[in-house]
Amino acid sequence: QVRLVESGGGLVQAGGSLRLSCAASGRTFSNYFMGWFRQAPGKEREFVGSIISSGLMTYYADFVKGRFTISRDNVKNTMYLQMNSLNPEDTAVYYCAAALYVPTSINEYRYWGQGTQVTVTS
Repeated sequence: QVRLVESGGGLVQAGGSLRLSCAASGRTFSNYFMGWFRQAPGKEREFVGSIISSGLMTYYADFVKGRFTISRDNVKNTMYLQMNSLNPEDTAVYYCAAALYVPTSINEYRYWGQGTQVTVTS
């Protein structure tokens, strides 16, 4: 069992930045492939980006366009999502998730956090 807790969400103006954290407890964090997802009201949950267990490789959705950066600290058992140049379309609940193997779909992420709200005003 892996417990994930997101933090760092909030209200920010367009063009601003936020840094989300995902703190993990339970099983060995460094064994897990980690991802960030988001869900806006009335929309399906969508992939934002992911990072392999070692932290040496990351993947991003096209809409990130170099604005977001994912990192992890396997000593602190924490993953981060640095979000810059935010716009109102980035408003959503942001979730972190963990998978023991490299996932090929959202359904293969086994553990999920409760989410943190990000609201971007124009």
